Amino acid sequence: MSENINRRGFLKKSLVGMCGATLVPGAWKASSGESGAAGTVPSLAGRTLGKTGIKIPMISMGTGDASSPNLIRMGYDAGIKLFFSATYYGHGNNERLVGEALKGLPRDSFIVGTAATPEGFNPREGTPPKNLTAQSYMKTAEESMTRFGLDHVDILLLPFSDKKELVLFDPILKAMTELKKQGKIRFAGIATHNPGHETLGAAADSGVYDVAMPALNYKTQNMEAVNGSLAYAAKAGLGIVAMKTTAGAALDKNRTRPMNITAALKWVLQNQNISSIVSGMSNSEELQKNLEMIKNLKMSEQELKDLNPADIKSEPGLYCQQCRTCLPQCPNSLDIPTLMRSYMYAYGYRNTAQARSTLDAVDVTGKPCEKCDVCRVICVSGFDIKDRIRDILRLKDVPREFLRA
Repeated sequence: MSENINRRGFLKKSLVGMCGATLVPGAWKASSGESGAAGTVPSLAGRTLGKTGIKIPMISMGTGDASSPNLIRMGYDAGIKLFFSATYYGHGNNERLVGEALKGLPRDSFIVGTAATPEGFNPREGTPPKNLTAQSYMKTAEESMTRFGLDHVDILLLPFSDKKELVLFDPILKAMTELKKQGKIRFAGIATHNPGHETLGAAADSGVYDVAMPALNYKTQNMEAVNGSLAYAAKAGLGIVAMKTTAGAALDKNRTRPMNITAALKWVLQNQNISSIVSGMSNSEELQKNLEMIKNLKMSEQELKDLNPADIKSEPGLYCQQCRTCLPQCPNSLDIPTLMRSYMYAYGYRNTAQARSTLDAVDVTGKPCEKCDVCRVICVSGFDIKDRIRDILRLKDVPREFLRA
């Protein structure tokens, strides 16, 4: 047996042990069957999505963890109406998966949203690419429609909207406006992996955006300010769909401490300014738990106890606040927030394919953390930054055939 094969075997076994078998090929497959006919889809408890006027269920499906169109179709049959994908999920293949799942269904019976990243965008910088034009961004959006197999996308999100200068960049505003005018999108929105302190208000005041997807969960810091931003945006008419609502889906990478996912989701929906939460679902059990959750949003004493603030402060967990305060601290200029998201995808969501895809977007060569005897970065969440970066970078050496969503 060659040295290369031995090395691959070691890496596979090592990361399987730590990521909970996320590298083992194969995925859950639902039994195929007839989908509900038009008009027979169950009605789930919902809220109005801001000024769009659309009433949507309080649970929406994030399709990034779905590896089969059957699961997406099951969600539709159960009453889920809104499905979110992104151009960076599987390099566009997830959009194709969603299109396949919804093919043949009445077009007015579902809502499709996607996040289209501007060509040449650098998440670490967070600013508009210098050469970005309205035409180039429109082309990016149109390519998504082709992958979905649809003549229009209901919601087009501008991802990584952490800075006002990106959200209010004139070529993007022009592109969004023109796409609406041409009927290629119905609504424009922003998405950010943080609570949107800087950008929710800008989006609300722009007159162009209709929807916002900020990150919000029980570990979110500075909640008083966050609630103020959400209230302002909602009052201005933005429909708010929250993501990252399970705070990484686990409290530690080895899952020695269970997280009450139902309690975490209910916590977010206590805020009436949130129209829906987008939840990544990878199997039918997760789907059913989410559907049960929205039937009764009242939190029990045990659920409140499970989200004990004392535990939040003492346990760093897997969720990165994406506050970006780490960036100027790193002498190697690493994109730490993106690396931390990759870590969360691998250990929290057990989606090593998405973790690797996220890593590939970061310009990291070699072992940069080995240059520092002591890490100078102080994380607001208490992460051991050096340890986590060294850990997740090993994923670059794992053959892609071992990765799975």
